[in-house]
Amino acid sequence: MILINGEVPPESFVREPAFKPIAMITQNTRCLADLTVEAFLLMHIRARRPGKEDLLGETINLANTFTGEAISLKSRMSALSGGQTRSLMIADALIISDTPILLLDEIENAGIFKNRVMQAIQGGNKAVVLVTHDPYLALTADRRIVMRNGGVHSVIEPTGQEQDIIEDLALIESKLNQIREKIRLGTAFSSGSSEALMIAVGQGMASK
Repeated sequence: MILINGEVPPESFVREPAFKPIAMITQNTRCLADLTVEAFLLMHIRARRPGKEDLLGETINLANTFTGEAISLKSRMSALSGGQTRSLMIADALIISDTPILLLDEIENAGIFKNRVMQAIQGGNKAVVLVTHDPYLALTADRRIVMRNGGVHSVIEPTGQEQDIIEDLALIESKLNQIREKIRLGTAFSSGSSEALMIAVGQGMASK
């Protein structure tokens, strides 16, 4: 039996959407309902936070900081890209669901700004369990739980010694985001682009 603060949770935690303490976002975020983004979010607001329709704008604005492809309230949920859908679901979980516990499975494969997502998550006063294979995301977490053979193998507390690695990874991530946005905008690259990128990254690491 699962206990919360040492007690059996009330039935409302199971039956009532507005009282469920856990929000979960899996890798499968495809939406089958042919609703507009506005209708989808309003439906969720009425289920989780009745009377808080003003959260609509805050949610869409946060989602658009996570993705390079702007999401419109009039867009159809079924027409959103993987990155847009993922960004919207994370913003929804942080603002509309506003649960004390968030389970998030992989954010690195959706083509979104990972560092912005992590900043929003870490500033949200929540217990977040993030499944990831990304070294930057893993090293910026408050602690790392290493799983092996279906169980917890070890729990690693940061010591501060990883900071140089984190800064190097953040620089690489920033350069990759720049390239990703240029590709999205249709920019053509010259034969020297790769060399210039490596020089820029190397100079950034050496200047620290």
